[in-house]
Amino acid sequence: MDLKEIQNLIKFVANSGVAEVKLEMDDVKITIRTTLETNVTEATYVQQLPTQAALPQVAAPQVTAPTVVNVTPEAPAANDSKYITIKSPIIGTFYRKPSPDKSVFTEVGSTISKGDVLCVIEAMKLFNEIESEISGKIVKILVDDMSPVEFDQPLFLVDPS
Repeated sequence: MDLKEIQNLIKFVANSGVAEVKLEMDDVKITIRTTLETNVTEATYVQQLPTQAALPQVAAPQVTAPTVVNVTPEAPAANDSKYITIKSPIIGTFYRKPSPDKSVFTEVGSTISKGDVLCVIEAMKLFNEIESEISGKIVKILVDDMSPVEFDQPLFLVDPS
């Protein structure tokens, strides 16, 4: 199976609405997973037996764009009713720092302004900066560093006053 056939298979699976396809032939194993919500290919794994030459890998350029955060007033608990919850706009891995050797974007007690970067969420090898849509003070960070987050999962509690 050549690279062109694999690319055509990925496109076909992405357009078909199927969540996952596994294909095993004599010397190749392929697994293709797609997300049903956006119909975007999430991960493709190609395994070839060691007796064959490796398939060429094509790397997509990494482009990051600031992602706008959905801000919803919410009452997680009775005493938290005056706080605004900042939620994850995408599925991915939550990072509090821009890189391992840098300091965190924000801490509990930090004052934030509209447009400040609060965290980074990695999705499919792209690091998306999550910016605040409100100004206020961080009351609580609801997610641990380097942990997976879901769409619309609460990340921060902010006191807007």
